[in-house]
Amino acid sequence: MDSIYLLNSLWVVLGAILVILMQGGFILLEAGSTRMKNAGHIAGKTIFTFGLASLVFWAVGFGFIFGDNANFFVGLSHFFYSGYELEGMNLSSSVFFLFQLAFAGIAITIALGGFAERAKMSIYLVFTVLFSALVYPVVAHWIWGGGWLAEHGKQDFAGSTVVHLTGAMAAFAATILLKPRIGKFNQDGSANNIFGHNQVFTALGVLVLWIGWFGFNAASTLGVEDGFFGYVALNTNLAAAAGAVAALIVSWAVLGKSDVPTMLNGALAGLVAITASCAFVDTWAAVLIGFIAGILVFYSVRFFEKRKIDDPIYALSVHGAAGVWGTISTGFFATPELAAVGKPGLFYGGGFEQLGVQIMGVGVSGAYAFAVSFIILFAAKKLMGGLRVTEEEEIMGLDMSEHGSYGYPEVFLSKEDKISS
Repeated sequence: MDSIYLLNSLWVVLGAILVILMQGGFILLEAGSTRMKNAGHIAGKTIFTFGLASLVFWAVGFGFIFGDNANFFVGLSHFFYSGYELEGMNLSSSVFFLFQLAFAGIAITIALGGFAERAKMSIYLVFTVLFSALVYPVVAHWIWGGGWLAEHGKQDFAGSTVVHLTGAMAAFAATILLKPRIGKFNQDGSANNIFGHNQVFTALGVLVLWIGWFGFNAASTLGVEDGFFGYVALNTNLAAAAGAVAALIVSWAVLGKSDVPTMLNGALAGLVAITASCAFVDTWAAVLIGFIAGILVFYSVRFFEKRKIDDPIYALSVHGAAGVWGTISTGFFATPELAAVGKPGLFYGGGFEQLGVQIMGVGVSGAYAFAVSFIILFAAKKLMGGLRVTEEEEIMGLDMSEHGSYGYPEVFLSKEDKISS
């Protein structure tokens, strides 16, 4: 066993650990962005659904993505993966499996953001299983598993489409069927702000995600031989920085105040956008891609809100709109030297061919993720007596109504309870 094999395996398992750690970032981000009466529920369901998605990925997800004997949609082998070595890999196949599992876990966590503060726990269970088996693996196979979009040269280095857009479109289906939270919109259609309970948690969540993204993007090189992972990490950081700055500037210019949640969303939007292109573009393009993403997320949030779509953690804007932009951006900025997949972008003499492939990939993948997620949730709504907790339970908070205990018990206990305890 040579040293490069061992180094590659060590690097990618570190990347897998960083990506799994991103679940902690999502816990802080989502809990901080919502009300404290739901904080324990959000933390708990994130751990539970990651565990459930891991088991589904082990059973069928990995095989649907990377299995042999593939048909138009999926692969058809490597189910219930048991640790055996796969052909053509210069790292441990078990490490590769774990790395891919971590990505599947992120996709479902993004999707479930659209359920926040109003969905039944039972719906999380059902949707996690079916999304992890029927939605994410199909799109991932098309692009990463040698499927038909891969044959067209679709560029998506680390998952702006595969992970982020797929999760966002599932969240979109959920927001439509669940309908807005109580009190979000007035009868005249105007929106009320439902403030998150802890902006420090939200900021810390973004920082954890930012750090985890170096595993997400840089470890997607799957190796250390030429040190290229460092360049990918550099582009990742530049785009995140540009997204944060751009979002703060645009919020300051439009609102008259430098809005902190907008700035945080801008950093995440920059990270989402660069995920597709981090290995294919020059550093100046990474800055521009992140900067545009930061501006885009500001206006996207307002676009959806005006259409009475209640998206508590802004999955549609941060992961959806930025995911679309990031994927399409390679059709403009992919360089001849770096375009190891597909062809150079429009601004580098590649014409409109790669841009067309990117737009097609976004359209087909997003439509599939939305349609299948909508069908799953619509069927669950009919068969399980609804997707949403009762009005009384929503007002009480999902901590108590779904789990019987509060994430912040000392805040919600009555004075008598505090004295007696």
